Amino acid sequence: MFEQHVFRRKEIIVAAADMADEKSWYAVRCVFQWDAGESTPYEERLTLWQATSMDEAIARAESEAHTYAGENGHHYLELAQCYRLATPGRPGDGDEVFSLLRDSPLDGQAYLDRYFDTGQEHQAITPQQ
Repeated sequence: MFEQHVFRRKEIIVAAADMADEKSWYAVRCVFQWDAGESTPYEERLTLWQATSMDEAIARAESEAHTYAGENGHHYLELAQCYRLATPGRPGDGDEVFSLLRDSPLDGQAYLDRYFDTGQEHQAITPQQ
């Protein structure tokens, strides 16, 4: 199988390739900004779609993103990143559903601090066992 990423920003496709002839599963990450009064957090939301192409998966995800944003008072920031699942058939336990490669000169800890653990995340911490 062959996996690709599609990045769309304001209807501009930066990179696109898809070899699916039949329906495949795609995860699409869309980014939103909440309008929560004093705080305006950002949300990265993954949705799963069965489609015949990345373009179809993105179109369906963006349609749903606009509905989700409108129903919840959020702003869809017009960014959709698509990942074609590499495993055949219906997704199952432990299947990879999204992957994004990013080049960076940062070392591991600095990379995590910059992109994933800024201290501004709304997340729970599980107790150590």
